[in-house]
Amino acid sequence: MAHQRPAKTSNAATAPVAPADQPLPQTREELLVLHAQTRRRRNAATHSSPEHVAAVDLLGRIEVEIARIERAMDPPLG
Repeated sequence: MAHQRPAKTSNAATAPVAPADQPLPQTREELLVLHAQTRRRRNAATHSSPEHVAAVDLLGRIEVEIARIERAMDPPLG
């Protein structure tokens, strides 16, 4: 018999879900705060629920934006 994780019950369903076209903060510090908040929302949501999927999508967008900012901070090679 496979071990099943208990269903999560939380307020994740009532947490605001950022639409895909919502602009992200433009500073690394603000993005890191939003990333932490979104990770908590993802972790509290039931796996594969709309809230979970939206949080995973937003995490990807945040991580891409952080990477863009960090690339711009690096001095050019050579």
